[in-house]
Amino acid sequence: MTFLIVDDNAVIRRLIRSILACRTGEIHECADGLDALSAYNALRPDFVFMDLSMKGLDGIAATRQIKAAHPGAMVIIVTDYDEAPLREEARAAGACGYVLKENLFEVDRLLDGYRDGISRLRREEGKVRET
Repeated sequence: MTFLIVDDNAVIRRLIRSILACRTGEIHECADGLDALSAYNALRPDFVFMDLSMKGLDGIAATRQIKAAHPGAMVIIVTDYDEAPLREEARAAGACGYVLKENLFEVDRLLDGYRDGISRLRREEGKVRET
């Protein structure tokens, strides 16, 4: 798997990187939403971990633009803000998950859930093809 971490705080990027380190694949980082657009286009990561509050292009706008260009993109918001309107705005922008920075280990749980779901779909596709 390939991951892209987008956060203007280098400490948070390192924390997320340490959580992802046990998974095989590449981990890339950038510090703002504008760089995230370029990095996504170049790398096509399996998952993007996007902060909401960044200078320049914020996480909601960056998510919206990534999803508009790449509808299959998997963007998980990682933020300090636990407010229902922000969660709804993130969902409307196309984010597939929302994790609070105080609960960063939820990132691992979310990825396991997606992995299990993909495995289940592949097994079901195999059964359909066999019949």
